[in-house]
Amino acid sequence: MNRYPWWKYAILALTLLLGLLYAVPNLFGEAPAVQVSSGKVTLKIDAALQSRVDEVLQKAGVKPQALQFDGQSVKVRLQSTDQQKLAKDALSAALNPDPANPSYIVALNLLANTPQWMSSLRALPMYLGLDLRGGVHFLMQVDMKSALTKKGDSIAGDVRTMLRDKGIRHAGITREGVAVEIRFREAAVAAKARGLLGEQLPDLVWTEAADGGETLLRGVLKPEAARAVQDQALKQNITTLHNRVNELGVAEPVIQQQGADRVVVQLPGVQDTAKAKDIIGRTATLEVRMVNDSAEAQQALSGGAVPFGSERYLERNGAPIIVFRQVVLTGENLNDAQAGFDNQTQEPAVHLTLDAKGARIFKDVTRESVGKRMAILLFEKGKGEVVTAPVIRSEIGGGRVQISGRMTTQEANDTALLLRAGSLAAPMEIIEERTIGPSLGAENIAKGFDSVAYGFIAIVVFMCGYYLLFGLFSSIALGFNLLLLVAVLSMLQATLTLPGMAAIALTLGMAIDANVLINERVREELRSGAPPQAAIHAGYERAFATILDSNITTLIAGVALLAFGSGPVRGFAVVHCLGILTSMFSAVMFSRGLVNLWYGRQKKLKSVSIGQVWKPGAAASDKPPQA
Repeated sequence: MNRYPWWKYAILALTLLLGLLYAVPNLFGEAPAVQVSSGKVTLKIDAALQSRVDEVLQKAGVKPQALQFDGQSVKVRLQSTDQQKLAKDALSAALNPDPANPSYIVALNLLANTPQWMSSLRALPMYLGLDLRGGVHFLMQVDMKSALTKKGDSIAGDVRTMLRDKGIRHAGITREGVAVEIRFREAAVAAKARGLLGEQLPDLVWTEAADGGETLLRGVLKPEAARAVQDQALKQNITTLHNRVNELGVAEPVIQQQGADRVVVQLPGVQDTAKAKDIIGRTATLEVRMVNDSAEAQQALSGGAVPFGSERYLERNGAPIIVFRQVVLTGENLNDAQAGFDNQTQEPAVHLTLDAKGARIFKDVTRESVGKRMAILLFEKGKGEVVTAPVIRSEIGGGRVQISGRMTTQEANDTALLLRAGSLAAPMEIIEERTIGPSLGAENIAKGFDSVAYGFIAIVVFMCGYYLLFGLFSSIALGFNLLLLVAVLSMLQATLTLPGMAAIALTLGMAIDANVLINERVREELRSGAPPQAAIHAGYERAFATILDSNITTLIAGVALLAFGSGPVRGFAVVHCLGILTSMFSAVMFSRGLVNLWYGRQKKLKSVSIGQVWKPGAAASDKPPQA
């Protein structure tokens, strides 16, 4: 009646073993480390940097515990914070001879002390949030005015193209903010243009007014369209920041919207605020412009004055180049960029895919500029660099563009990576920054651990004192539940925060409730005169429905928090929901396995150790066997 088949015990043993394997890495803690990553989007990290870092550390007398290259950065794990600072100074001096223009970012970080054999089995510790691990927090403000200005420039360019395609002559196009003004010498031509633009640009409200002897047609962006532009700019900035921060290997960064024009960036484990600013500020802006090949531009290349409306930049090989100020396309018009080969010459090339608007603009520009050069510029930290400047051989339509010529395979891959990285739709400014040191994080961890430990001890004392041996079984099942919950969070590589630790403490109190229901149900059966073996069986069977109902209702509340919450609330909900699932398994299956292992083989069981079984109004001789 109360005996498990061997396969159930095998499942429990396997679960316990896996729980130990994936929970134990959280006990090893973290070690100070130095992370070396690219300081420029045009500089790619490779395995050769690992050897160079090792050589620099040996000369500086620093012996790292571990040195690894993860494809995006080189991470050095060290024994102490003193070694960490010494390694950082040595690497910064060796890798960045010019501090004003650093090629590499050398940042302080923390790495897990998990043994290599555990890491090979993907037995890794949970990620710790900013409040537990320490790190940096930024609140960034997006310049929405700049986003609207950029939209106004785009609209003005579209208006100019539309009027030219339809042969409608105008006396000038100007932009004021997000408003576009067009002057016409004839009212009939203005009316024709208004009809065309009203149909092609429905996001603008067009009005006519007389200005001297001319007709002024003014288009203003609708309020809902302006809000859409701002929302899109914010989302694009968040996506671009994700691309940049993820390339640095920061564990579980938090990048999310706050309010209408702000972005929160949290980088756990990054201790150096200045370097973190450098990471955030690295985001590049992509622009496509035409090259100025005029006689004045040729003289400017020799040291003369740059022609009006043009700027001087450097190509990747250091050669100067003169480009027009007018921007043809920006990174927001680019959907994808992949390295490949030219179908005719088999030379390395970069294949671009543009959106519908970008495809239309690119077709018009290339049709009118055959034989001219087009420059792709990358702006980083206020400095622009020409990535490539190919010659336009023919009109390019369909939204698929190929960049080729004078490129190696590696350069094609690097260029595609740069173009895919995206651009900021609007500038951002850091308006708040906070640094949480590792010592404060360690204090939070200690307090959170103490709250869970003291809560667990209090529950064990109560259960063992009130339910005796059954209370001990319940306490062991509770410990198994805690082990299983930590293991599941580690396997999922979840981020643990202070609210998450509060959810673990709450889960302990809720998990023991199921065992209380079972134990009280067994007591009721004993009061009714049932034999001990039958009472144990009926207690577990009849309590299961109540346990299931109570946990499902609690799980519904947790899922609601998970679906509609954000930030700390969402972290609490994740741990809460997982804790409910693990508690049902441990309270029902694991605790019953312990009871069956202890009492199941006793055929003539006369009593069970479950505390005093009260039976009011009955004689002592009528009481069932008790401990």
